[in-house]
Amino acid sequence: MEKEVLTKNILVTGGGLIASTLMAIAFSHFSLNSTSVAVIYVLAVMLIARYTTGYVPGIVASIIGVFCVNYVFTYPYMHLNFTIDGYPVTFVGMAVISGITSTLTTKFKKQSQLLNEREKLLMEAEKETMRANLLRAVSHDLRTPLTGIIGMADTILADKEQLTETEKSYMVKSISEDANWLLNMVENLLSVTRIRVGETQVVTSQEPLEEVVSEAVRKLRKRLPKAKFQVRVPEEFLMVPMDAILIEQVIINLLENAVYHSGTEEPIDFYVEKQEEAVVFHIRDYGQGIPTDRLGRMFDGVGREANQSGDSYRGMGIGLTICKTIITAHKGSIGAKNREQGAEFFFTLPLGEDKRDKK
Repeated sequence: MEKEVLTKNILVTGGGLIASTLMAIAFSHFSLNSTSVAVIYVLAVMLIARYTTGYVPGIVASIIGVFCVNYVFTYPYMHLNFTIDGYPVTFVGMAVISGITSTLTTKFKKQSQLLNEREKLLMEAEKETMRANLLRAVSHDLRTPLTGIIGMADTILADKEQLTETEKSYMVKSISEDANWLLNMVENLLSVTRIRVGETQVVTSQEPLEEVVSEAVRKLRKRLPKAKFQVRVPEEFLMVPMDAILIEQVIINLLENAVYHSGTEEPIDFYVEKQEEAVVFHIRDYGQGIPTDRLGRMFDGVGREANQSGDSYRGMGIGLTICKTIITAHKGSIGAKNREQGAEFFFTLPLGEDKRDKK
């Protein structure tokens, strides 16, 4: 046993027995019943077993408690006497109860520690899975546009005399689009670095919901000026605990996915509703929907299959994986489903205690 653990066991055991003895002395002024005093020591044994390591402190405390009750609080006082009628049963009963209590308490504490360790291992495994999925998505979603940029740039440099102005403009435009897409991916990755290293949580503050929504939509409209959005927020002024920059990134990712992958030019519905203990963000399009075989794995780094659209490199994998990481860090939930026409993405953010208390 380590020295620190041994020292803690001795201090807790000694302190618990001294405190229980002082309480028993005070209690003995009001009652001469040694059985009632014994209850105090049984309680002390349980607490000692709870706050020490191993079985020994609880067993030692139970033995010392039995002798204290006999020696200090049982007539003849300051003498050990286990032969008086009725006392042996009382003391044996106390010893058995104390020993069982100590053993069970220590056993339950060890089981609790094992469960906590198992839960930590599961959380670490989930983090590793998410990290692997994120790296896989990054390798796919960043490599493909980079290859396109390099290929088109090399073509312009090598064949600029043979290319028409229309062809040059098309290639430059494609390079610009790919570069902007890469910039967006870098912004996503930088957003994740705001989450504390080694922990799945973020530092939140109370932010006005309407301002966060309007800022995210403003940034996306600047990037996609031709996109159409119908935005609705609750009339009630809401302050929601969040990291505003991260939540803006989630909103931008989901709205951008709806624009690129819905397969329609119909306006995207983006609305927020307040529920009992959370606010729910909805992004709904009226396009082709999501293949059912992908609904259950969309947030695990699985990108859009190649050749499924004209801009197939713009996979949803990395963006949705980052969205899930951010929302999970906010202790919220995120999901997707198909509607009668189109698809809907949604995520929740819990309201603070003060907001829930104002119902």
